[in-house]
Amino acid sequence: MLDNKSCSEHFGDSPLMATAIHAGHKVRHELLPLLALDDAERAREEDPYTDYLAKVVPTWLVPDRSRFEVDLNRPREEAVYTSPEMAWGLHLWKEPLGQDMINRSLEEYDAFYAELRVLLDKLVAHFGHIIVFDLHAYNYRRAGAEQPPADPAGNPEVNVGTGTMVDRERCLPTITRFIADLHAYDFMGRQLDVRENIKFKGRQLAGWIHNNYPDTICVLSVEFKKFYMDEWTGVGDIDQIQAIQNALQSTIPGILEELKKIQ
Repeated sequence: MLDNKSCSEHFGDSPLMATAIHAGHKVRHELLPLLALDDAERAREEDPYTDYLAKVVPTWLVPDRSRFEVDLNRPREEAVYTSPEMAWGLHLWKEPLGQDMINRSLEEYDAFYAELRVLLDKLVAHFGHIIVFDLHAYNYRRAGAEQPPADPAGNPEVNVGTGTMVDRERCLPTITRFIADLHAYDFMGRQLDVRENIKFKGRQLAGWIHNNYPDTICVLSVEFKKFYMDEWTGVGDIDQIQAIQNALQSTIPGILEELKKIQ
């Protein structure tokens, strides 16, 4: 566990792991007076409920810090948002952050990746090859709560990001099986729209894992459209959230089967 207790984690007996690095909403006390965003504005760009989805597998690592304190899915030099251009044009801070503030946020960044390495090393040592679910969510009603949603053609309900893989050929059977099984699941009487690399190809976390474990880990950066909630109020539909977790659960037997072929 991280010394500052800014993550929750669990280690289990399985070659599957999950992260939900944008689920957190907490901001450390010294930053709160400087924030120009209110709670709702921050929450809108976070990934609510993905921490619950991460617990579909026995091993998970979930930070509780908001991406507005430190964004673990950006390169280290971009991980602290200091300008609107770094964060969807949002006016973030009432005054510029001092370097001491930035450095303390980067300590969180370094501590997370150090803990991630510890967990991954344990899993690889025990299982040889593992799969990581890198879970996210994205907005599709940015025009406003009363405005039409973004065109479904470019906004799948589930985007599977695989663009950071070093050895795509090795991971391809798992990618193909995961997408097929997730699409085949009976999701409340219908099938989910699951596509690859449409909205999101994966970023820092997936790239860091693939670069550090190119022969042993495949990361599936799974981003859910926020159809399961009202992205403007933050209120989730419990039935749909549970159904999404069940859908993820349904892919696990197939993933484990594919993993056995490369052990």
